[in-house]
Order: sequence, then structure tokens, then C-alpha cells
Amino acid sequence: MMDVFANLWLGLGVSVEPMNLVYCFLGALIGTLIGVLPGLGPTATVALLLPITFYLPPVGALIMLAGIFYGAQYGGSTTAILVKLPGESSSVMTCLDGNAMARQGRGGVALATAALSSLFAGCVTTLVIALAGPPLAGMALAFGPSEYVALMLVGLIGAVTLAHGSVVKAVAMILVGLLLSMVGTDVNSGQMRFTFDIPQLYDGLDFVPLAMGLFGLADIIINLEETEGRGIEPSPVHRLWPSWQDFKDAWPAAVRGTALGAFLGILPGGGATLSAFSSYALEKKVARDPSAFGKGAIQGVAGPEAANNAGAQASFIPMLSLGIPSNAVMALMVGAMMIHGITPGPQIMTKQPDLFWGMIASMLVGNVMLVVLNLPLIGLWVRLLRVPYAYLFPAILVFCCIGTYSLKNDVFDVLLMAGFGVFGYVLKKLDCEPAPLLLGFVLGPLLEENLSRAMLLSQGDLTVFVTRPISAGLMAVAAGLLALILLPAFRRQREVAFKE
Repeated sequence: MMDVFANLWLGLGVSVEPMNLVYCFLGALIGTLIGVLPGLGPTATVALLLPITFYLPPVGALIMLAGIFYGAQYGGSTTAILVKLPGESSSVMTCLDGNAMARQGRGGVALATAALSSLFAGCVTTLVIALAGPPLAGMALAFGPSEYVALMLVGLIGAVTLAHGSVVKAVAMILVGLLLSMVGTDVNSGQMRFTFDIPQLYDGLDFVPLAMGLFGLADIIINLEETEGRGIEPSPVHRLWPSWQDFKDAWPAAVRGTALGAFLGILPGGGATLSAFSSYALEKKVARDPSAFGKGAIQGVAGPEAANNAGAQASFIPMLSLGIPSNAVMALMVGAMMIHGITPGPQIMTKQPDLFWGMIASMLVGNVMLVVLNLPLIGLWVRLLRVPYAYLFPAILVFCCIGTYSLKNDVFDVLLMAGFGVFGYVLKKLDCEPAPLLLGFVLGPLLEENLSRAMLLSQGDLTVFVTRPISAGLMAVAAGLLALILLPAFRRQREVAFKE
């Protein structure tokens, strides 16, 4: 234990060097800005800035790139709360209750809760990385393809708790999400699926047009229809800081979100998005009143925001400890290390302790910087809510179009977003929640890839899912959840709760 704190002290010494502080601040600032601006995302930004790392010292380059990644999780919550437009995929769940709070005049409280939950999760996860990085990464290695399939099934069945109303509609949304995730080229056979000979669909559908259409555009259409073009007038903002009761309600959710995000972030493909979805589902499960979710429950902001920041930082564990990237951004980080002739893996701790511990300690510094950057801006962001909707919704539309177009500089993505906007409007008219659809879309490729691997390794033997201990346990959990959901008494109780 003393060695860990001595190493962290060494890392803090490295991270507070003047130039490293500048790189950390730049990463946090750029990350916040790209989180607020929908469309670009941390993966594209890190990829664009990768050539700059040729001219930076190794420690400074990695500190800046890491700041961009976890900074984007902060920034994504701002537009999610204020205008129900998720800046990042990991901010989708924050839309549900964060935007409801903003409409009740509690936008400042929601933004402060998001910032403080993220700070708590970031600091705790940094300590987790320092204390338990190698052992946790080893545990993640125990997950093979069959374990991932079982984990994905638990997540998809549990996603029914994300939706209001009918269980059948929730399951249908998950299936639609899975089908949409299959659009594009099959990685195993090379065959085109559901592309209709449209070249832009050969690489599959992008998350950004889908999320912006279902959440941003659909919401604008519904608001304009219900208010005859006037839009929803938010209540006056009474306070910018959470009350003591808000703190009492939010901190258990932030603790649970941090623990869940730290675990899921280690798993390949897990990261911030899956952590946020899982945290929201968990909070809804443990809540005394599940019907409050979607109507401004502060737990629905604190949990996912803590989870997405914890998940983002925990994904550094397998990359630093074993050299195994758990997502696209971590793969780019490995590339940045190799540019400087550094091979990621266990030897970094002994051969280059300044780099390893300096990068970890910079996360503590960076999270504090993000709060210092974001908390003073809460008043400015909340003033956006006072802009008349007649001016606000065209600006949101332009924002969406620019963000979507910047993905590939292709008008097709903008048309796709418009199509999903109409689809989202139809779903809302049918009382179908888009959140489970998005979870199915995110998990679909990972589920398909691991199912193929599991079948290949077991030579088509389906018993592989019940003969391996971890996958068998997860399958049992999935079966139990499915049985519970299908029980008529549970379905009636759930639907009554949501109606209330």
C-alpha cells in the first residue's frame, strides 16, 4: 500500500510540472469542447491530433490524449441536460432525467450533479487503477467469447428496465437496435447486409446520426407539434447548486455508478457507453419509485455520469497493464506510445515509472481541472434555457447537421439523421422508448463478433455457454431476469408503476 502511495506521489510530481499541466489543461479543454459539440467525438479527435504527438514529449502527449478522452465524458452531459442532445454516446442516459430536470427549472442542479459525480468517479477510479490495475486486468483476461456473449445477453435483457410501459415494446426496441447494428459488411463472410446497394451503408450505420435523430430531432418535432410551434417553456431557474436533499439522493447512485463503471471499463468493448446504460438500469432497479425516472430523478443523472467517467478511465487498466486496448481510443493511445518507441505492457511500470505513474496521477489533476472549468460555466449554460424556443430549435437543427456532416463530410449522414428523426417521432407516438434500441445498436456488433468466435472455438457446440463457470453463471442470471420479466404479475406491477 505504501509503495502505491509513493508511486502516486512520484506521478504527481511528474504531472504538476509546468508543461505537463499545460498539456493536461489543453486535453481537458479540448475534451470538454468536443463533448459539447455533437458528432466529432473523442475517437476522431484523438486520431486527428495523433500526428502532433510526434513533436511532444511522450509523457505530455499521453497526458493530453487521456485528458481529451475523459474530458469528452464531462462535456457530453451539457447539451444532453440543456437541450436533450447527447454530445457523446455515453451521455444518452443523462438526457432522460437531466433534460426533465432542466424543464423543471433545475438545469443548474443537474449540471452541478453531473460535474461532481464525474469528479468523484474520476478520483476514485484513478486510485483503483493505481491499486488494482494488474489484478483487475488479469480478471478481465478470464473473459473469453462465451463469457462476453453471456454478459451481453444479461445487458440486453436488463435493458427492458430502461423503457417505460410495455415489456413487449421494450423487447421489440432491443431487437430493432440489433437489426440496425447488422447493416453493413459481414466481417466473417464479406457479404453485404441490408445495404440496398447504397455505398455509404457498406461500413454500417453510425451512432451519431442515429442518436441525434432519435433524441434531438424527434424531440423537436414532438415539442413543436404539442405546443403549436411555440415549444416548451422551461420553468425559471431557482438555484444552481444541489440542495442537501439532492446530495443525499445522488451520492449512493454516484458510488454505485463508479463501482459499475470501474468494472465494465476494464472489459473490451465496455467503456463509458455500456457503463452509463448499465448504471441507469441498476438505479431504476434499486429505486423505491421507478416511475420517477424519466421525470427528473437526480439518481438518473448522478449514476450514469459517474459510470461513464469511471468507465472511460478504467479502460486505461488493460492498456497500461497488459498492452491490450479495450476500445478504439485506447488503440489510438497504444499507437501514440509506439510512435515514441514505447511498448505498452507490464514492463512500463518498472522500466518507465515516470511515464506510467505520471499519466495516472494526471487523471487526478485533470478531473479537478474539469470541475474548475465547468462549474463556473453552469450559470452561462443555464441562460441557454431562457432563449425562446423559436430561436433555439433552428440553432439545435443547425448544430445537429454540422455535427453529423463533420463525421465523413457526407450529406448522406445528414439525410440519415433526418430519417431517424422521423422514425423517432413515430416511436414516441407508439409509446416506444428509444433507449433500449440504442443499447441493442451499441452491443449488437460486440455480441455478433463474440458469438462467431465462441462457435468457431467450440466447433459449433452450444454447450460452451453452460460448461464454462463464468458464462454459465451469467446465463443463469440472464435466464432468471427473462423469467421474471415474463411473469404476468411482474409485468402488471411494472406497467402500473409507470402509469402512476
